[in-house]
Amino acid sequence: MSNWRHQILKEFTPKVARLTLVADPDGLLLEEGILEGVRERGFELIPFEDHIAFRYAYESKFRSRWDRGEHTDLVVVLRSQASDLGGLPYDLLQAGRRLSFSLGDIFPNLSYPVVTALDRGDLDALFEAQKRHAPGQLGENATKEFVLRHVFEIAPELIKKPSDLLRVLLRRHYRGQRIPMVLDERFIQLLRQSAHFDDWPLETLVTDREAFFAFLQERWPIFLDREAAKEVSTAREEETPYGMAIKGPVDLPFDHHDIRVYIDNLFVEGVLHPVPHDHADALSKTWVGIGIRTVPVEDRSRRLSRLVDSLQASVPADDAKHTEWFHFARGWAELVLLMNEQCDAVIGEESGNAKSLQSRVDAGFTKWLFKRYAGLVNLPPVPPVMLHHLPRFLARQMDEDHNSKIALIVVDGLSFDQWLVVRSSLAARQPGFCFREHAVFAWIPSLTSVSRQAAFAGRAPIFFPNSIYSTDKESALWAQFWADHGITSNEVVYIKGLGDGGLETVSEALSHPKARVAGLVVDKIDKIMHGMELGIAGMHNQVGQWSKQPYMNNLLDLLLDGGFRVYLTSDHGNIEAEGCGRPAEGAVADLRGERVRIYPDAALRGRVKKHFQDALEWGTVGLPEDYLALIAPDRQAFVQEKQYTVCHGGISIEELIVPLVQIERRCE
Repeated sequence: MSNWRHQILKEFTPKVARLTLVADPDGLLLEEGILEGVRERGFELIPFEDHIAFRYAYESKFRSRWDRGEHTDLVVVLRSQASDLGGLPYDLLQAGRRLSFSLGDIFPNLSYPVVTALDRGDLDALFEAQKRHAPGQLGENATKEFVLRHVFEIAPELIKKPSDLLRVLLRRHYRGQRIPMVLDERFIQLLRQSAHFDDWPLETLVTDREAFFAFLQERWPIFLDREAAKEVSTAREEETPYGMAIKGPVDLPFDHHDIRVYIDNLFVEGVLHPVPHDHADALSKTWVGIGIRTVPVEDRSRRLSRLVDSLQASVPADDAKHTEWFHFARGWAELVLLMNEQCDAVIGEESGNAKSLQSRVDAGFTKWLFKRYAGLVNLPPVPPVMLHHLPRFLARQMDEDHNSKIALIVVDGLSFDQWLVVRSSLAARQPGFCFREHAVFAWIPSLTSVSRQAAFAGRAPIFFPNSIYSTDKESALWAQFWADHGITSNEVVYIKGLGDGGLETVSEALSHPKARVAGLVVDKIDKIMHGMELGIAGMHNQVGQWSKQPYMNNLLDLLLDGGFRVYLTSDHGNIEAEGCGRPAEGAVADLRGERVRIYPDAALRGRVKKHFQDALEWGTVGLPEDYLALIAPDRQAFVQEKQYTVCHGGISIEELIVPLVQIERRCE
């Protein structure tokens, strides 16, 4: 076997049985590569989690087709042991063949509790290491060390100097690697066995990405002072007191050759922020210049050029994991922001390179979506990958802490680049805020009635066909989700129309002693977008003006003061698009958006597509069967030719990958 997936995929031969029941306690069938392989073989997959939701999908999409004599290859996945398959409904047991897969069968020599804690995307590296090194039977600690070394490239015994530890932490946090807590604990335990890092707050720096970057940011000015003393003969290190929020060593080896490459990228991608310095003129001519604030136009030009180079080298491949696109989207948002600041300054080669990169990214992302997007729908909700995963992700936290309170703020229409504008304004008003940034996929088509409704329903749009053209049922869907999880209606809050006012209503609702779950819709940015005539640069300007007002800070204070754990996300982003003409379709379209048209059947959609050859016909992944989307070509919209508009509904990276941010008052 060349990889662990073959052991599973060999069991899926088309037309052997119309129904296959799989006991999958370790969630192996929900891994991206497995999902893609299963679908390529013609199988469709439904997890058996919610009995009512399952029965709806099963009866509407499959049972009715079987009754008509059609053949389908359906896989029903039960996240439990093989012995539990007997608990499935009788009609399924009668019709289906049974399979069972387990990590213990694939990795028989490794500790099962350790292996099962891994992200399924890490199993490739572990399988390859097992094949190459044939480790024999390993106990729990030996398995942890084997995984640390061969999956995460961490060899604790080789970490003896600050530069060794910094390199490991930079590689981990820059990539956004998710390492299980059991491995982090073993890593820290091994580091503590030597006296090299007694003054390092390892428990914080190893596990907390935001705290680690705050740790670096605090120490960067100190390093610059040391560099200035070398570069400028008149410079001397003064005994300036530095206020450190995060404890630990003060003097870090940023100039070590293994560290410099990461530091450069972190400043280029906006994770670390340049600082002013008394000797900026001299220092800006050295390698540290990317981390020094000088003349804004020059800073921006230098950073833009290097960011384009960095992104060109890191466009995800066709078979990339979704996490690679999440990481790329964060850097892409920085590029969109830079490109639209002082547009007249973006000239010549920089602008041309950025436009060329944009075309490459659009093509690569579209190709990846057609290959992998369908598999994202059924991925586990922790960590969340799509918007409809969010309620289950939040419910899991409440299950772990029965006293917790959760608030989900959905900022309608907020793209990742516009989030960077909002974040800057929030941080300027309250430097104590900590933003734990992640990302999730919006739904395709990226429309409010589809995507935002899914975020509050906790289900794919196929489960709310009667309200898919409006958002009127959001409140009821939100309440129903939590009722299914044992949270009563007087514990659930839902308020929309926020952004200009309404804080008194929020305050009153949250003051109810039983309020535990809040769903809040801020629609100000969507309103700005639909009235925007000045493109994305105008969006950034207006979003910046709005976010400098105290509204969002006051809303966040209200929630944090009330003891809520606060998450902020968006239902879709937006792009600036050029008109490619309006379809002359009369009343045949159920929805006539600028970036997408919705039709009730394929014939009507096909008739319109003849006039827009480059438009994309999107399938009904997670959508009702009569909800057929025709998506405008790259960076184009169904409006008058040569007219420009800011809009959404399509599948660009800006429209589809949106921020998911946990907001706290400190990173420590």
